[in-house]
Amino acid sequence: MAAIIKRTDVLRIDLSGTCTSDFPDGISVKGLKGIEVHNVEIKDWNSLTVAFIVDLLKQAKKENIPYSIDELPKGMVGLIDLALRDGNKTTPKEREKVLPLVDRFGCLFLSCCKKTKSVFAFMRETHLNMLNVLSGKSVMRACDFWWQVEEVGPNSLAIVSLICFMVGLIVAFVGSIQLKLFGAEIFVASLVGIAITRIMGAIMAGIIMAGRTGASFAATIGTMQVNEEVDALKTMGISPFEFLIAPRVLALSVVMPLLTLYADIMGMLGGAFVGVFLLNISPAEYFTATIKALKANQVLIGVLHGTVYGYIIAICGCYQGFHCARNAAAVGHSTTSAVVNSIVWMTIATSIMTIIFSIIGV
Repeated sequence: MAAIIKRTDVLRIDLSGTCTSDFPDGISVKGLKGIEVHNVEIKDWNSLTVAFIVDLLKQAKKENIPYSIDELPKGMVGLIDLALRDGNKTTPKEREKVLPLVDRFGCLFLSCCKKTKSVFAFMRETHLNMLNVLSGKSVMRACDFWWQVEEVGPNSLAIVSLICFMVGLIVAFVGSIQLKLFGAEIFVASLVGIAITRIMGAIMAGIIMAGRTGASFAATIGTMQVNEEVDALKTMGISPFEFLIAPRVLALSVVMPLLTLYADIMGMLGGAFVGVFLLNISPAEYFTATIKALKANQVLIGVLHGTVYGYIIAICGCYQGFHCARNAAAVGHSTTSAVVNSIVWMTIATSIMTIIFSIIGV
């Protein structure tokens, strides 16, 4: 039980024996000059004991009354301190405080510099470890590489087939609306063939892989960070870059050109569906017009775009997962960031390559 003794202006609480229930209510601390809680051979206590003491000490803090709980068991003291802690509460004035505009730009600039340095350091380490893989000095297992190839390649064919077929169909349908006005429906084949092989096939395959594979890379590696599996690899002397990053980057960089060619084929089949069934063009005539319109450089440009996209998606996904904070919310944030960053950098890369190809006349 808890014995309470009031001495002059100091409230003394002696805890002894089993202190788990029957605590007095409505104790006022007003007018006191101090509160002392003593441990007199306490044998058992629970959360009710802590709640009783915390209620008194909260009143004491409001009245600025000093108190002493040093004699209590360490576990009880820890719980009391935790209950009395203010945490990160801020006053309304602190919440309304906003940095000046110049300071905000400065913080943003420093944050961008820090992020850029981190990205380049990650890419440098990734490339060095990929060189070790290609030179045969790496711990990367061939089965890890082929497993990633299967994940990003054959397992993606269904969604790539559907999306690229529909994109080719839409391009052909929209183009045919204008071409019909001039009786030039046959040029739908040229329109679809050039648009799909030069850029659209690679872009659609890239967006699909960013949402499917890039997010998967970030979520997988991010979860390993949360579970401290990456730290375990480092402890065993295994480079996470060689074991986790290199097989994913290599697999996606190798598979994306092939996936781009497959996306081109499915897109042209979608255009052929419109040409044959809606525009009444014979299959032989449609595919002959497509082959005449296509040139090797257009197909190669599309494949180059796909290769670059594969590298960008792999780097973004692995980077976000590797730098994921160790909580569930951070895994979701890193997954989202991987997809967004992949699409943004794919767009930037497309703009740069388009300008370069225009300058050299390809």
